[in-house]
Amino acid sequence: MSTELKPIKEGKVREVYDIGDAIVMYATDRISAFDVILKNKIVDKGAILTGMSKFWFNYTKDILPNHMISTDLADLPEFFQKEEYKGHVMKVKKLEMLPVECIVRGYITGSGWASYQENGTVCGIKLPEGLKESDKLPEPIYTPSTKADLGDHDENISFEQSIDHLEKYYPGKGKEYAEKLRDYTIALYKKCAEYALSRGIIIADTKFEFGLNEDGEIILGDEMLTPDSSRFWPKEGYEPGHGQPSFDKQFVRDWLKANPDSDYLLPQDVIDKTIAKYKEAYELLTGESFKN
Repeated sequence: MSTELKPIKEGKVREVYDIGDAIVMYATDRISAFDVILKNKIVDKGAILTGMSKFWFNYTKDILPNHMISTDLADLPEFFQKEEYKGHVMKVKKLEMLPVECIVRGYITGSGWASYQENGTVCGIKLPEGLKESDKLPEPIYTPSTKADLGDHDENISFEQSIDHLEKYYPGKGKEYAEKLRDYTIALYKKCAEYALSRGIIIADTKFEFGLNEDGEIILGDEMLTPDSSRFWPKEGYEPGHGQPSFDKQFVRDWLKANPDSDYLLPQDVIDKTIAKYKEAYELLTGESFKN
């Protein structure tokens, strides 16, 4: 009989388990929108997110190490030897996560576009005049934020503020850590965005999270470049001047907005369209058919 394990942390989509010498991240098939977990599950969504992160971790290990150890069930405790966990779990190193969300924007969209229209800046960074919605920026910009407690909102901060923020937690290390986080974030984005473009996907923006290993080295953690943590647009049909279609939960958000009395229960066609988008993104980026 396998030992019963309880998650030490449970988010809207992910559950985190401590197995002693390592951590197990379980990407469920839950889906959330507008900060609510929906009543439906999107079958295979968690496996696609895990498979994408695995692909990107392998692709970027020349830039810096990451926390991934294995996605093979055989490497996990008996508790995880069940069908529901197949493809959905990743065994990772224990890290002390740094208290900054590392956001990088290569295109102007979303809240960045709203801010630019107001005062010509994004998170305090002055941008050239005359940009249109969804335009590619001359260079990717780094716009960090603080990590809020559950239920609170993250707060956008400047690079200079990120130095002060990190200094509070790591006296004497704030500037060094802030510069490394910025440089790693931009380097990861540039390499992956160039590759994705060659596969037909524009990565408009994304976020990374980093932690310290037992030797005090900065390591890439969390998930990486999934439709849940990034904005993916199809290269085909890309046209600045308006919002772009995306490979994520947009079908779900649009349907919920149009059906405010749905009680967060989706019809099957919306579920089918959503998972089809996730699979399409996975197959374009990895060059492999999705199988779980």
